[in-house]
Amino acid sequence: MRFSLKFVIPLALALSLIAYGVVPLVDVLTFKWFTRDIDIRTKLIGSTMQDALIEGSSNPSDGKLQRLFSRAIQDERLYALALCNTENKILYKTQTFPEVVTCADHDAHNQVLNLPQGPLHVGYYNLDDSGKNAGRLVMLHDLSFIQRRSTDTRNYIVYFFGALAAVVSLITVIIAQISLRGWVRGTRALLRGEGLLRPFSQVGTPELRPIAKDLKLLIRDLETDRRVKDANQISWNPNSLKEILNNDLKGDEVLIVSNREPYIHVRRNDKIEIQFPASGLVTALEPIMRACSGTWIAHGAGNADREVVDKDDHVQVPPEDPSYQIRRVWLTKEEEQGYYYGFANEGIWPLCHIAHVRPVFRSQDWAQYVAVNRKFANAVIEEAKTDDPVILVQDYHFALLPKMIREQLPKATVITFWHIPFPNPEVFSVCPWREELLDGLLGSSILGFHTRFHCNNFIDSVDRFLESRIDRETSTISYKGVLTAVNQYPISIEYPVKWLKTQKSVSECRKQIRKLNGFSDDRLIGVGIDRLDYTKGILERFLAVERLLELEPEWIGKFTFVQIAAPSRSSLNEYQHFDADVRALAYKINKRFGKDGYDPICLKVEHHEPHQVYEYFRGADLCFVSSLHDGMNLVAKEFVASRDDEQGVLILSQFTGASKELTEALIVNPYNIDQCAAALHMALEMPEGEQRNRIRSMRGLIQEFNVFRWAGRMLMDAARLRQRSRLFESVQKSKYSKDWPQT
Repeated sequence: MRFSLKFVIPLALALSLIAYGVVPLVDVLTFKWFTRDIDIRTKLIGSTMQDALIEGSSNPSDGKLQRLFSRAIQDERLYALALCNTENKILYKTQTFPEVVTCADHDAHNQVLNLPQGPLHVGYYNLDDSGKNAGRLVMLHDLSFIQRRSTDTRNYIVYFFGALAAVVSLITVIIAQISLRGWVRGTRALLRGEGLLRPFSQVGTPELRPIAKDLKLLIRDLETDRRVKDANQISWNPNSLKEILNNDLKGDEVLIVSNREPYIHVRRNDKIEIQFPASGLVTALEPIMRACSGTWIAHGAGNADREVVDKDDHVQVPPEDPSYQIRRVWLTKEEEQGYYYGFANEGIWPLCHIAHVRPVFRSQDWAQYVAVNRKFANAVIEEAKTDDPVILVQDYHFALLPKMIREQLPKATVITFWHIPFPNPEVFSVCPWREELLDGLLGSSILGFHTRFHCNNFIDSVDRFLESRIDRETSTISYKGVLTAVNQYPISIEYPVKWLKTQKSVSECRKQIRKLNGFSDDRLIGVGIDRLDYTKGILERFLAVERLLELEPEWIGKFTFVQIAAPSRSSLNEYQHFDADVRALAYKINKRFGKDGYDPICLKVEHHEPHQVYEYFRGADLCFVSSLHDGMNLVAKEFVASRDDEQGVLILSQFTGASKELTEALIVNPYNIDQCAAALHMALEMPEGEQRNRIRSMRGLIQEFNVFRWAGRMLMDAARLRQRSRLFESVQKSKYSKDWPQT
């Protein structure tokens, strides 16, 4: 014990000295980081307020500057503001603006003043009016928050090194008791610069090897946690996603499983053509797969799909620049009818969507659903080149797949994402195989939904129907020895959108779609882009157009709504009836309000390729998304992303997940027809300035929260789980693990 204390006490003192040596460095770095962020913030505030300031400076006494500054100064970090003219005289300033700061100091950027009020950062922004100097904005930021955060950081470092000293001391005492001789040799090796700093196979003391290895794994795990915490600071793009795959996942194998494939090969007139399916899931995942360069396992549904695959049913895509491969799974007509059209889309789909359509469950459909999930599980096993791949399972078609995969690949990290809403326990109880579906999904390592509300519905359903351990604070479920994290991952789209690279200008798109449909150049156009599905609110949309023309007849002849509806699941009776209802309502409204050369509704029930869809997005005056119930709805985000002219109005249903993010849209209840008609009228009359402000804000959000961020967050969470799993396995294999406390 004396030998242990002789080493422990100096070690503790050394760690303490290191801690107090690190603190000043941390203070300096913290101050530099925050002042740099404030410089960026100064430019952002100046560019945002520039137009209003130039306008207000022409007449400082009319109250506009006072109102503008009053709103801006509500920011808790913004201490004071002043507007200077071109002669370095203050036109207007807030009451808190100190006298010691003048307009003439504008060349001294990044200066910090220590005043009685506290430390203040002084920033200047030169106003530019069409290339001419229009004065400058002086901004003072309160830096006291940096001192508070430095104090917190300082305390954290002290506590951390104190805890580290205690842990290392405890380990030292244990090792000394196990083998005093080995401890002495190990200490001498460390003092000579050997030991832990050398490869594990070369460490002179065998007793230290498992400890050193575990510590290295622990450090790697802590680094992964740090990267997760810093996710908000990452600029999300394909390169950052590849960096996560290479660094956090160490280049681990990535597989995606979905029913819908990203490229469909169809034969038309003795020629094979490629078709892009009208699917939000494909829209989101395809750019991810291009970045990951893995394998996408999907149902081969095209009539020419078999003609282009190799002997292993693989085809390289995209055709113009292959970066990943599709593994096609073939289904018989009976399997497709029972699994896809039957159980998935006559059962689960209406069950999960509040669209007042009765779900239908048949035992023969369930049998096909189980068989097809098993067929896809076998395909995953065949494609996996390692025993621990990362597998992304997509949507309600494969609720049983996670468990089936885990039975064959217990080390795999299975990330399941449920793209549609998840019902509450009362609704979910309608399904005769509810326990089996939950049991299958809980084979996932991570289970994702678009919103926290859907996560809670799933957890409540598990709590109701299965015996499991649920930790609601961490949103995890322990079931049959498998721990599943249930997390919120709002899906998004690729930004910038690849289809815009070949698009014409907005003005040319406006002319093109009007010419294509025989509209006059001054015709205002609204657009809806959907699959022909009863959950999309197309009937309610048409009724809103009808009500608009009833209440505001001046729009008759001036406004046309173009509805592009891709045929979907047309073999099902419910969809056939819905198709007939949509056509009948469009005909009724056109007959009532139409006249020579004018129909208020232009219905196009046909598939449109992405470049055609984006042409309509860019050429329309408004986009109406009226889903009755939707997990996210990417059409809304695609419309916003397409408008690089910062014009156009989005009308968005409150029952979409997107409405929680795109709050600058006109949010409506699609069942309230009068409200929707009023929103249409407001959109058609909205000033260009207001359109620009709304679209600009939403585009900024989509740019930051893009599909790469969605996938990156899931992969980072997967990396963290894998690191912890490997650390636990290493500890379990250690010769000392039997003596360690169980966690």
